Amino acid sequence: MSKFDYFVVFAEMRTGSNFLETNINAFEGLSCHGEAFNPHFIGYPNRDDVLGVTLEQRTADPMVLLRAIKDEAGLMSGFRYFHDHDPRILETILNDQRCAKIVLTRNPLDSYVSWKIAQATGQWKLTDVRRRRDSKVRFDGVEFKRHVEELQDFQVTLMKALQTSGQTAFYVAYEDLQDVAVMNGLARYLGVEESLPALDTSLKRQNPSALSEKVSNFADVSLALAELDRFNLNRTPNFEPRRGAVVPSYLAGAVVPLLYMPVRSGPEAEVASWLAGLDEVPTSGLLTDFNQKSLRKWKRGNKGHRTFTVVRHPVPRVHAAFCDRILKTGEGSYTKIRNTLRKVYKLPIPKDGPGSDYDVSAHREAFLAFLDFVKANLLGQTSIRQDAHWATQSGAVQGFGDMALPDMIIREEEMASYLPALAMQVGRSSVPDPDAAAPDTPVPLDAIYDEEIEARVRDIYQRDYLIFGFEAWR
Repeated sequence: MSKFDYFVVFAEMRTGSNFLETNINAFEGLSCHGEAFNPHFIGYPNRDDVLGVTLEQRTADPMVLLRAIKDEAGLMSGFRYFHDHDPRILETILNDQRCAKIVLTRNPLDSYVSWKIAQATGQWKLTDVRRRRDSKVRFDGVEFKRHVEELQDFQVTLMKALQTSGQTAFYVAYEDLQDVAVMNGLARYLGVEESLPALDTSLKRQNPSALSEKVSNFADVSLALAELDRFNLNRTPNFEPRRGAVVPSYLAGAVVPLLYMPVRSGPEAEVASWLAGLDEVPTSGLLTDFNQKSLRKWKRGNKGHRTFTVVRHPVPRVHAAFCDRILKTGEGSYTKIRNTLRKVYKLPIPKDGPGSDYDVSAHREAFLAFLDFVKANLLGQTSIRQDAHWATQSGAVQGFGDMALPDMIIREEEMASYLPALAMQVGRSSVPDPDAAAPDTPVPLDAIYDEEIEARVRDIYQRDYLIFGFEAWR
């Protein structure tokens, strides 16, 4: 008895899905109903229904058709699903362990050129080679890159869903479609013991010639492929855990409908002081300690509200984290982490905090050692937690998205322009100027900053430099 109730063939246009379906339907126990969830038709062009379900009925409720396919008597039924088909059923079928997943893939360059030829000739299937229409097509590099990105994004979605739900799929490459042993293996995967002696050859390959003979500007193909990062060589590694929305840290105006979503080791005190100044209250008068329920209540009660965050250049931010959380020993410092950094990671900082003999040279040495630790820490190579004060700002902003992304992301150096503009959006005409951050103590960043520090920080925070467009600090 099969462990599946029905199946889906995840494929795309021009990947050989028609040929695969023809051979699936050659097995007595299997039935594939075409592109059952294509938003523009049902099953096949010019078809009125699938299993008695019309296009109008499926459009109103796609689950009606899904149940009909799942419950078809005497057969294991399925359908082909492309990345742009009805998205309302995708999560259901991906999470359904009783739905067999078949993933059909093809070289995206071949599928793209085949698609262009089919568009040019109007011929999407071929059963008689005497009626084959031929055409050379022009390769469009921008269109091809978009084609590849769409295919890759959908494949990643499928892979992630299967991984997180503990499922496996039956993978078929375009080249496998001519192998009867693979087709018989697919049938056994679906629980059908019947074997085909040979494949159905009624469908013919439409464009068997070399790529150079099918593309009029073949030289442009190589240029486009050279620009594609097929192995993701230029990716910025990210080993940080996904961060939550940290709702309790948000600050809302006492009256003004502005909500500040702080990024740690940014200009938090300065922004809080500015926000309190809008209503002429102390910072203790700001609303905070939200949870998700109270935050939703605040949003409902403050129509036209604005949310914002302020990001700081990575160099002064990581320096502030070092000074406030590691170097100093007073309130707010990380005593346990500080002691571990001194003893285990040999961070050259004074045991009891900086004294009179702690000079610029000692500070630079200690800060560079801290940067070495942060790099290893964010790569997951240390036993110490990846703290929000030196984790990436891009990760923090992404975490905000669990509740709501900020309406505005402001860079610290632009606060004087954009914070007043934000206040004016919610009806304030008299707006105080935000204070500039005070220099770090005991040694200001200006005293030690140079190209080496900039390069070290850029190496650690590549994602932040890229995403927020930061240039060198000085």
